[in-house]
Amino acid sequence: MAGSLTLIWDDRLTGYDFGPGHPLAPVRVELTIALARELGVLARPDVTVLAPAPAEPAELELVHDAGYIDAVRQAGLDGLANGRYGLGTPDNPVFADMHEASALVAGATLAAARAVWRGEAVHGANIAGGLHHAMRRSASGFCVYNDPAIAIKWMLAQGAQRIAYVDLDVHHGDGVQAAFYDDPRVLTISLHEHPATLFPGTGLASEIGSGDGRGYAVNVALPAGTGDAGWLRAFDAVVPPLLRAFAPEVLVSQHGCDSHRLDPLANLELSIDAQRRAQLMVHELAHEITGGRWLLTGGGGYQLVQVVPRSWTHLLAVASGDPVDPELPVPPAWRALAVERTGEYPPTRMTDGEPAEYIPVTAGVDPGDRVDAAIVNTCRAVFAWHGLHAPM
Repeated sequence: MAGSLTLIWDDRLTGYDFGPGHPLAPVRVELTIALARELGVLARPDVTVLAPAPAEPAELELVHDAGYIDAVRQAGLDGLANGRYGLGTPDNPVFADMHEASALVAGATLAAARAVWRGEAVHGANIAGGLHHAMRRSASGFCVYNDPAIAIKWMLAQGAQRIAYVDLDVHHGDGVQAAFYDDPRVLTISLHEHPATLFPGTGLASEIGSGDGRGYAVNVALPAGTGDAGWLRAFDAVVPPLLRAFAPEVLVSQHGCDSHRLDPLANLELSIDAQRRAQLMVHELAHEITGGRWLLTGGGGYQLVQVVPRSWTHLLAVASGDPVDPELPVPPAWRALAVERTGEYPPTRMTDGEPAEYIPVTAGVDPGDRVDAAIVNTCRAVFAWHGLHAPM
């Protein structure tokens, strides 16, 4: 399934940097771009790489309060915040030019959204984006400005009637959900580790939206320890039927790869191979349902060498229409760069060697299985709002 990809990238995006020792290290996106280049993904004829401009204040205000934006700008100038607006905390320490760096990330996702909405590209990507925790008046969970929500708001303002957002990060996509909790034009679906064991402590199946948006917030809260087969089973049970019923004009997805078994901040047990399979499934759904209009972002992911560069290189290759063979060796030049930049011994192949297989729920569910129970809870909470029947 081929389709043009516009990737928004500039080395300046690594300026979104909370400082030494912070988990969200910009080297992870630097190494991703380097690996994608080494494998020839960015040189493909259907791939265009464009530099972003920062989001304008009016664009940021599609989601964020003007007073909060002013506070971010001031904190980046004087280094003072003291926890006000969620700034100056261990998760969101203040850094110089914080507003400018954050606005550039938002501008990159907006540029990708414009390319897709205007028909200049079938797919648009910003792997430095996906900052899904930021709220209207506060930073949260390493996120200052909520670039996916800003891009969705922009497309709505251009006339979009139905947009679906699928969040595959291990953490609940709470900021994007909050931005559209009462808006039936936006279907938000988040698959994540159960809030009892992971930040931000939200995302139960019972969170289904409010007012006119009731039934349009969807949450699959999976137990700690869920691996490839259970996670893919949950994705397959929930995401495709809801997307088909909702029939969005554009699909937006967030591909945080912190669901991997090596991630230091979470407790799911996925492989690179399962993440790649989910990317393929999202791509196929975009072509089936939206005519290919797909806006994709990065997100979380804190194993900087073993996981993030491989997972997101697979993502970009999938979006380019020519997936990378999982058995492909990792190029020696990239491995040398990874050692030079991090001191960590890098992986040798683009696979974890897992089959990434699952059994669909159409074969029947087991109420005693914790993953199946999570699937059933979600389906019972929202399927009827879309004329669907929950699996039995």
